Amino acid sequence: MTTIFDASTACSDTAAKPARDVLKQRGQHEVFCGLTSIMWLHRKMQDAFFLIVGSRTCAHLMQSAAGVMIFAEPRFATAIIDERDLAGMADMNDELDKVVTRLLARRPEIKLLVLVGSCPSEVIKLDLPRAASRLNGEHSPACRVMAYSGSGIETTFTQGEDNFLAALVPEMPAEAADAAASLVVVGALGDVVEDQMMRVFDGLGVGPVRFLPSRSSTTLPPVGPNTRFILAQPWVGACAQALERRGAQRIAAPFPLGEEGATAWYRAIADSFGVPEAKFDAITAPGRERARRAVARYRPVLEGKSVFLFPDSQLEPSLARFLSREMGTSIVEVGTPYLNRDVVGAELALLPDTVRVSEGQDVERQIDRVHSDNPDLIICGMGLGNPFEAEGRSTKWSIEFVFTPLQGYEQAGDLAELIARPLMRRELLKVGS
Repeated sequence: MTTIFDASTACSDTAAKPARDVLKQRGQHEVFCGLTSIMWLHRKMQDAFFLIVGSRTCAHLMQSAAGVMIFAEPRFATAIIDERDLAGMADMNDELDKVVTRLLARRPEIKLLVLVGSCPSEVIKLDLPRAASRLNGEHSPACRVMAYSGSGIETTFTQGEDNFLAALVPEMPAEAADAAASLVVVGALGDVVEDQMMRVFDGLGVGPVRFLPSRSSTTLPPVGPNTRFILAQPWVGACAQALERRGAQRIAAPFPLGEEGATAWYRAIADSFGVPEAKFDAITAPGRERARRAVARYRPVLEGKSVFLFPDSQLEPSLARFLSREMGTSIVEVGTPYLNRDVVGAELALLPDTVRVSEGQDVERQIDRVHSDNPDLIICGMGLGNPFEAEGRSTKWSIEFVFTPLQGYEQAGDLAELIARPLMRRELLKVGS
């Protein structure tokens, strides 16, 4: 893997650290499936439509996850595989073609139709990539058609985005051979976060800068040997590999959560593009100061508290680093569904040696460790939150960190407040004797 700059070497206290021991868990992942990533992807790429090819269960999941949308028709739907398809009474490809034709007639503004594979479609071996290729020949250039897997078989829910972005990489145009060095920020971000980042990049003189996914399917960033990219989310490892296969070079860094993470992330980019240290300090100083002040409001709530993080989204190492170094908490265990050391190695290097790191899931054993460790706060999936609350424990749903804009200086206080909220609520609910 090609790396321009490894931000883990930027902190003297992480130099030459030996590889951390990791507790391997091999149970079933207790998380949502990759289809739920459509919840943020369909809002991000505004001329794309995500058509899930799945069962009624898939449709019910998406309806429950999305809630009720009154004022706008969503840019996703489910083509339901029913009994006639499974019994061979109808040709599934013919049925899919009919659904797509009706959809595009009703929604002519769609520029990219994404066929999303599900557990049911993969179990019955429906070849969606071939179907997408056939449909693309019929409907392009007015509407391009592509496919990716959102199946929950052996994956966690954020990997749906990774699969989608990896499928986009072959569609990205080739960068001109004589193009100047450019930057691609990889991972879906809120539009407000992108705008804030662009102001910093403009101040640093870094550019051109583009984002993947882009806001429009027709403006995918070009890629080639002069392209440098940095990850904004820790779950896009497959996309990173796809970009490297096209010649792009990855800038490694901690993720931009909190003041420290955002500064290390911007510094890695600045060093890659040769930005002078004095200029970097001048441009980032106001944001760093705002982030420190915002975080300081919630530090008294979290300082000295112990936290246990269950594996859910792959954000856990970054959250643990923020909590440990900026909020003064004691991390008991940080679990993550998959541990890609190339991606989160800089985060692990910044964690204290006393932190227990686990990869994968074995829920019963993890619950036993919670009972033994008795942490002040548990960050976990929705299915575990209520049972722990019934035991009198404070919990935070980890999925909230995926749906909330948290990256960068301006969101550091929001991140701290989101984590502190359960403990603040518990204090408010205490009844005096």
